[in-house]
Amino acid sequence: MRVALFLSTWLMCLGAMAAPNEPATLDRSTWPEQLNSPALFDVASRAEILTFAHALLATEALDENALKQRLNLKAINLDSIDSVRQRLWQQLLLNYNAAQQSCDQDASFCYYVEDMPSLREQAGKFVVADDSFYAAWAEPSREFHRRYLDEQLRMAALFPQIASEVAVFGEQEFNGEQMSDRLFMLTLDSGPSQSSGTTDWLTDYLRKQSMSATFFVLGNSLQARLGKTSEQAVQSLYKGQCVGVQGWEYRSHSHWQDWQDSIVRSAALVKQQLPDNYVPVFSPPYGHRRADSGAFFKSQGLQVALWNIDSQDMAASLTGEQSAHRVLTLMLLWRHGVIAFHDTQDKVRSALPWLLKATAQSGLGWQNCEAIAQ
Repeated sequence: MRVALFLSTWLMCLGAMAAPNEPATLDRSTWPEQLNSPALFDVASRAEILTFAHALLATEALDENALKQRLNLKAINLDSIDSVRQRLWQQLLLNYNAAQQSCDQDASFCYYVEDMPSLREQAGKFVVADDSFYAAWAEPSREFHRRYLDEQLRMAALFPQIASEVAVFGEQEFNGEQMSDRLFMLTLDSGPSQSSGTTDWLTDYLRKQSMSATFFVLGNSLQARLGKTSEQAVQSLYKGQCVGVQGWEYRSHSHWQDWQDSIVRSAALVKQQLPDNYVPVFSPPYGHRRADSGAFFKSQGLQVALWNIDSQDMAASLTGEQSAHRVLTLMLLWRHGVIAFHDTQDKVRSALPWLLKATAQSGLGWQNCEAIAQ
């Protein structure tokens, strides 16, 4: 009966869906300044925050039918959309207040904002003049934030019937929004790759950068890697890094009958083979997990790691450079959080070095991977 109910709910959700649009990206070369100081990072951050806030405000004038049409959905959860909107506004206010602390050094995009009404007022009238120093960036940014906002609202419209990273279910879940300003955490999903593949390149690259990341591995991929090499080689592969789990297979854990076994088996394998690297954290593929799964994760001593900055590096339409540009734009917008790449995607080989170079002088911090379990 329970399985039949899951399948019925899943099919209903699929019936409400249509194909999403291509993921948003923004050519960062349209921005006329290098982010080579904390103050210049703040200038760009204020600009992205105001542009996104302007787009968010505009959606509040849309009724249910207009939202369905815009999001290309047959049915939407208006309460969920309103809840996500409110959370986004709160985050935007906090972020803009943080970004305007350097207005005495550079006043670009500094406006009177001290509370939510003043932020909404400034967002409503925000415009970049055609003869502005930033004119070449303005229209591409507007398009990026309109499309990125649609991504968020689309997930909100389907939540909680289709779970995603757009919201959390409880205290066992973490999405990076609680992190300190200018602090970011790097995560890599769906590995490990085959021997001498992207995982090998990434772990070596991160060690050379004196950085650590959390690698969320699949049990079957780790088992396959162990079958073709040795336990010592795998331990050497992840030296200095953290390893969490994504389950036994890269598939939705919302309506899979064996989802609990998937997590327990993969966690046991990682703890056995990588005891010094293991962190008790599960990252759900696609962000899909059950709304009532909190008790299970608590019983297993596991946290659920989500993300608020998605590279979309699995999208065929994005190159590695476009994926990196998307991540940087979202770092400017959200100013802290969890960044999700996939270490089975070769795109990260070009995206991550570009991202680190672009932000090297921006005053950002990279959280040690062990903190993800705390």
